[in-house]
Amino acid sequence: MVHKVKGAVVRAKNADVTLETILVPDPGPGEALVDILTCGVCHTDLHYKQGAINDDFPFLLGHEATGVVSAVGPDVTEVAPGDRVVLNWRAVCGECRACAKGQPQYCFNTHNATQKMTLEDGTELTAALGIGAFAEKTLVAAGQCTKVDPEADPAAVGLLGCGVMAGIGAAINTGNVKRGDSVAVIGCGGVGVAAVAGAALAGATTVIAVDIDPKKLERAKDLGATHTVDSSAVDPVEAIRELTGGFGADVVIDAVGRPETYKQAFYARDLAGTVVLVGVPSPEMTLELPLLDVFGRGGSLKSSWYGDCLPSRDFPMLIDLYRQGKLDLDAFVTERITIDQIEEAFGKMHAGAVLRSVVEL
Repeated sequence: MVHKVKGAVVRAKNADVTLETILVPDPGPGEALVDILTCGVCHTDLHYKQGAINDDFPFLLGHEATGVVSAVGPDVTEVAPGDRVVLNWRAVCGECRACAKGQPQYCFNTHNATQKMTLEDGTELTAALGIGAFAEKTLVAAGQCTKVDPEADPAAVGLLGCGVMAGIGAAINTGNVKRGDSVAVIGCGGVGVAAVAGAALAGATTVIAVDIDPKKLERAKDLGATHTVDSSAVDPVEAIRELTGGFGADVVIDAVGRPETYKQAFYARDLAGTVVLVGVPSPEMTLELPLLDVFGRGGSLKSSWYGDCLPSRDFPMLIDLYRQGKLDLDAFVTERITIDQIEEAFGKMHAGAVLRSVVEL
């Protein structure tokens, strides 16, 4: 059986998002059909729209989602029809060299659905991050479904599917923030503010939010920042050092992903401190640092892929903390919109007016 549903598609580079009828097949072996409840509007979707990921148009956008499993294919045991799930793009294979080393959070061969969703004329769609959740139904690999508490607000917990998990994980998993640490986060959009929340959750006693937008800095304070730095007015490296006894922060997270901000992060950390890059650079960007400084300052320079998360471990844990009132996922939901408002939401996101617009389907 083929399901005809409405989905948000971009047909060419920088084209407007259009609502199309898409065809979604029943699940085959290892696949799950999911009725989408909510999907956040993420920068990665904008990157797909702009052709910055690849040129495999047309794209079915959306990936930061939650839904209800409606059907599963043969041999699927992870989830069953009726399960509430958050979708993820790290369906670990269990067989690659990372998985074999007991590091499935780095899985190098993650699974996606084998069958393709299409337009009515048969044109195959490329699903964003193998998910394609700006649609009433989507087809994914069963391992991309993480079963979660059905009582949790889907709009809030669905954000763990990408941006919020990336930020929290950059602090807790990649940065290994510990109780009493000092942490600075450069860039306070959705991912950066989530990194602030993650640092606070881990017990950091000094959490410094850095941005050029006062509104973003206020949001960061609401989610755990103890200090803020307006980097349009002061040198952020000097400001971070001043707030950490002249030494620099134990962990500095670059949630922007530009050479300028990375250098700020590099020099704003303490000796033997850690730099975490979670902001995504564009392909043409290059970085130049004195090699003697890289050696002499010691410590670790890390990149954080999806917050180095393992969805089966991290999603339920973070949702438990949310349900206990220890993690305010609701604060990330700036507005709830309909599927025909995605193009407008991209504009708000680009202007920094929202943490997340969430499509409710």
